[in-house]
Amino acid sequence: MDPKPCRMSRTVMTDLVLPPDTNNHGTIFGGNVMRYIDKIASIACMRHARKPVVTASSDSLDFLEPIRVGEAVRLEAFVTWTHKTSMEVFVRVESENLMTGEVKTTARAYLTFVAIGPDGRPTEVPPVYPETDEERHHYETAPARYELRRQRKLVQRTKRDPNE
Repeated sequence: MDPKPCRMSRTVMTDLVLPPDTNNHGTIFGGNVMRYIDKIASIACMRHARKPVVTASSDSLDFLEPIRVGEAVRLEAFVTWTHKTSMEVFVRVESENLMTGEVKTTARAYLTFVAIGPDGRPTEVPPVYPETDEERHHYETAPARYELRRQRKLVQRTKRDPNE
């Protein structure tokens, strides 16, 4: 498979935060942000693989700033690294005060997706390569994150509940 640049998967999504999207503090529900993150990451991975994908893991998600009712939530995602059938994708979440123009980074996350073939099994994905400094940073640090995920998965497999 021919390698593809990170930019080919870059995806941007913007939405307006309305009262039904928020909690009693007037800030967006964290679960809504998580749903946006999973959705945009899925789109970026499907753009890269040109195949259906499933979420395999989500690294820690830290909410850095609240997103308030009336603000815009903006997400940007791109595939940072690939393995044989999996893709790591980086997602940045920002809020924008539409009255003042102030933009804040509100969350960042890495997720891993697996491409699925017609038989319902994992299938190979093309390699990815970086072109910008930001893309190079994510690409060069991805193998260490991959190893941490692999180790975490091994620990989880050995710590299964005996009642399962």
